[in-house]
Amino acid sequence: MSDIKLFEQKQVRSVWDDEQEKWYFSIVDIIEILTESPNPRKYWSVLKTRLKKEGSELTTNCSQLKLKAADGKFYKSDVADTEQLLRLIQSIPSPKAEPFKLWLAQVGRERLDEMQDPEQTIHRAMQDYLQLGYSEDWINQRLKSIEIRKELTDEWKRLGVEEGQQFAILTDIITKAWSGKTTKEYKQLKGLKKENLRDNMTNTELILTMLAEASTKDISQAVNPATFEENKAVAKQGGNVANVAREELESRTGKKVVSDLSAKKILAESKKLK
Repeated sequence: MSDIKLFEQKQVRSVWDDEQEKWYFSIVDIIEILTESPNPRKYWSVLKTRLKKEGSELTTNCSQLKLKAADGKFYKSDVADTEQLLRLIQSIPSPKAEPFKLWLAQVGRERLDEMQDPEQTIHRAMQDYLQLGYSEDWINQRLKSIEIRKELTDEWKRLGVEEGQQFAILTDIITKAWSGKTTKEYKQLKGLKKENLRDNMTNTELILTMLAEASTKDISQAVNPATFEENKAVAKQGGNVANVAREELESRTGKKVVSDLSAKKILAESKKLK
């Protein structure tokens, strides 16, 4: 299970291993936070070479998992579990080391609590978004969009669609079909780089995204596509359902639904009005 964790409002890409019951965290993301380096990948490369020369087991035991990059695609990245990260932190001089250790302990405890009570997952997500300054109305829409997205990806998994590139391709088709833009073009319009596109959508954009993905799932369950090409056709059909709704709304309001508004811009404007 992939996830995004927040440390002092900065993102850490994370993966939960159900079998081993532990988190794996992106080493590059953590180095960026601890060092504030403009090039955390280079910093990690140099540090990894030094640790190898010192005979550290950290580099030899380091795992690689596919993590989502800024371009929306998945690439193999170095990850470490909590125990490995605690050893890594000792090699990085940073005033954030101690707060980060406490954060790691909290993340692990939260996951175990959530396994006992899944409702805590929703509560934690709400708290994360509230800390970032989002409104409760927007948060409710965002959480619903996560639920609908999971229903769709569960359907893709049932059909044998591969996580990573194939998921990204189908998502791109859906997005293009309803919004007229690829995911990359959509992010460029909003001035986004590493930020999550959906975290920067307006309520209406989120609603149409949900309609597109829910429609894709329903059509898929009805026609049961057997090949990836057939899944691509279904994705376009699902996106087109939301496209019809978008065009109808725009004709009624005279306003474009897909806009350059981002979370940063919306939150900045709301603060000015206070």
